[in-house]
Amino acid sequence: MTQDEMEMQQRVQHSRGLKLWSGLRQQWRLLGLFEIDQQHPFHSLTCMMKEGLSAAVQNSIDNPPPNELTEEDFKQEVTQIHKGFMMQSFAGPVFASLRRSLGLTEKEYQSSLSCTGCYLQFISNSKSKADFFLTNDKRFFLKTQSEQEIKFLLSHLRVYMEHLEKYPHSLLVKFLGVHRIKIPRRRQKYFIIMQSVFYPDERIEDRYDIKGCEVNRWTDPAPEGSQVIMVLKDMNFEGQFITLGRECSWLLRQVEIDTAFLQELNVLDYSLLLAHQPLHQDERSQSLSFATLIMRTTKSWSLSNTRRPASRPGSTGSSPAHTGPEEDSALLTSKASPVYGTDRRQDAGPGSGSPDSPGPLDFHAQNRRLLPSFRNPLHVIDGPDRRYFVGIVDVFTVYGLRKRLERLWKSLRHPGRSVSTVSPPAYAHRLSQWVHSHVR
Repeated sequence: MTQDEMEMQQRVQHSRGLKLWSGLRQQWRLLGLFEIDQQHPFHSLTCMMKEGLSAAVQNSIDNPPPNELTEEDFKQEVTQIHKGFMMQSFAGPVFASLRRSLGLTEKEYQSSLSCTGCYLQFISNSKSKADFFLTNDKRFFLKTQSEQEIKFLLSHLRVYMEHLEKYPHSLLVKFLGVHRIKIPRRRQKYFIIMQSVFYPDERIEDRYDIKGCEVNRWTDPAPEGSQVIMVLKDMNFEGQFITLGRECSWLLRQVEIDTAFLQELNVLDYSLLLAHQPLHQDERSQSLSFATLIMRTTKSWSLSNTRRPASRPGSTGSSPAHTGPEEDSALLTSKASPVYGTDRRQDAGPGSGSPDSPGPLDFHAQNRRLLPSFRNPLHVIDGPDRRYFVGIVDVFTVYGLRKRLERLWKSLRHPGRSVSTVSPPAYAHRLSQWVHSHVR
């Protein structure tokens, strides 16, 4: 058999595989999550992704990011040639710097992305045509994106990083890498890597995708006793509350800050991901020792010190004094301690009237949260009885002409009802209001 005949046979087999997958996708669309084994049409692609990502992270290990990022770091593109494909990495030093600030080592990151176990595919009920993959340990999400979406992210990467520096406990999903894979005679794919908001998910009971509206925001739950992973929507959550106690005002304020930032980017259609699980008795805050409280507070403050910019709006350029555990002890014994989510109106200084111009005490309150002693602590908030996983995702939809027309059409089709497509200011306000009405 000639080389051309072999290539033709491979293309025919690939085409048949896609048709088979199309049928299986309809059958498996409610399963949610399953392994990409050797029979899966994406097996070859994910194997290439693993190999390419291992080499890309190794490049970051061999060339650590500088302490101060430059404009060239944000524009950097690195292409690595592999057998049968090429992998490009964008703004590598920037994302390596972010991973470092999150306490994630490059070896740990590399090990998860290139593990021997199969990647997992998540079948979403989202209207997006993107493909969703999870590392085998479910720690990192890989999602294909359009070229336009990737350009949007890279063009706003600096302000995204600045936002996370100001608010290291931000609910925005943490982007850890942007890549493009090129395979001969196949369409190139852009993809991003993110921390999974729902990690670890062993005990999660329910998952929700919240947009703060009504139309088309109901999903039929999985049958009782089923192992199907379903992501429910706004209307499924009606009648329930996020019960946080002392962390309540911290969450309300952070949602205001993050949605105001997204409003500035002129985007909409982002979602608040929400999941919950019961706390074990030894995880409940009242059972924590005083030493553990100090450790958790110190961890929170250390993260803020690592990520905080050199100077801040409304400040003199110097950071709040921090003398160690003794100061934390005083904070923990104070009823007005910011670590317990004190209402910003009681402790915010001059210039803190809006989310984008916070004063030093507002920064202090938001960046001094009682982080749980838990994997993925930035997306986890403990209430008195339940653990909540919270994060804001899908931040790429710009409010352009197409979305303006869609807004007009939906408002005519569903008069008087809350539809998903509204202007960015209205979208940000609506999502914040949803959180305010469902948190206590």
